[in-house]
Amino acid sequence: MAKGEMMYKGKFKYIIFIITTSLFWFSLYAYVPIFPGYIEDLGVSHGMVGIIIGSYGFSQMIIRIPLGIISDRLNKRKLFILLGIISSFLSGLGLWLFSSALSMLFFRALAGIAAASWVAFSVLFSSYYRSDEATKATGYIMAANNFGQVLAMLAGGSAAEIFGARSSFLLAAAAAVLAFISGMLISENKEITRKPLSFAELASVGKSGNLIIVSVLAILSQFVVFATVYGFTPIVAESLGASSAQLGLLSTLSILPGIPAGALSGSYFSNKFGEKKTLFAGFIIAAFSCIAIPFAKSFSVLVITQVIGGFGKGVTLPLLMGLSIKNVEENKRGSAMGFFQAIYGLGMFTGPVAVGFISDIASLNAGFYFTAFICFIAAFTVKLFVKDLS
Repeated sequence: MAKGEMMYKGKFKYIIFIITTSLFWFSLYAYVPIFPGYIEDLGVSHGMVGIIIGSYGFSQMIIRIPLGIISDRLNKRKLFILLGIISSFLSGLGLWLFSSALSMLFFRALAGIAAASWVAFSVLFSSYYRSDEATKATGYIMAANNFGQVLAMLAGGSAAEIFGARSSFLLAAAAAVLAFISGMLISENKEITRKPLSFAELASVGKSGNLIIVSVLAILSQFVVFATVYGFTPIVAESLGASSAQLGLLSTLSILPGIPAGALSGSYFSNKFGEKKTLFAGFIIAAFSCIAIPFAKSFSVLVITQVIGGFGKGVTLPLLMGLSIKNVEENKRGSAMGFFQAIYGLGMFTGPVAVGFISDIASLNAGFYFTAFICFIAAFTVKLFVKDLS
């Protein structure tokens, strides 16, 4: 009986963490499909739409490294997980209560602060596994992450369709409440022997030429994703007559292909074609999907462009993440990954901001063409500077 209870408690530890992770990401993404159009409908410029959307990446970029260092030094991850969930709750609730441009800027930035707690999630969950099972732990928690996002966008779009756009903010807050309840049951692991990161170490590993190139490519990759999928593609869909439920479907179908693409990029594609050709192809596919957006004259055609583009975009970031620590000394991998993850937040911010201002100055179509240009720059950067490391 005692053995059976131990097995149950062991399984419960993993299950409750997976549930908490899915609910957490659900709370951050429930309103994402309708958010750009919701902001635009309040009468603000595309430039302001971009700043509000980009604030999510900006706050992550600023907070992520300090949060990781503090949680390592205190050797407490559950505390920061719960604080992240509380931040997500306040973000959703604030967006539901207030609808001025400045309030949306503040509360979306607060969602970025919540997302920065992801480092605590990943470190704590990985500690439940042996060191040689790190990839298994990453696979499970990323699956929970993706499941939460996909379910959130489908549910959020449907809720907005039935109850109005603002209901998706309330749905996000409700998911955060559930995440907090399950998060209280998470098991802290006091035996983590992870050496705390330091700014000096990050600066040291940041001098690596390979890491700089890979990080720049990650910035460009996130630039494209946040300028299109989480930025201005939903506004194009609305102009084609898409409903809120269809916006949720569009966002879901934009990221779903990235799940198998990411899994295949670091294994099958890189083994068969090499990392260099795989990355190059991913950016080229993404470029043509951006070019195709202005030519989509129906919602169904727009969906096709995003499914294809989603596969291309899905190939790049997971492969770049792997390359950021490949051939890096074991004791410096944490620093390399910390540097990489902090840097690519710049793309999450600059993508929607740049396209927003280009849209105000020229047109939204010009913004998508510029995003395609960024993809081509990334592809030729790969061609010139990336070497296969297999």
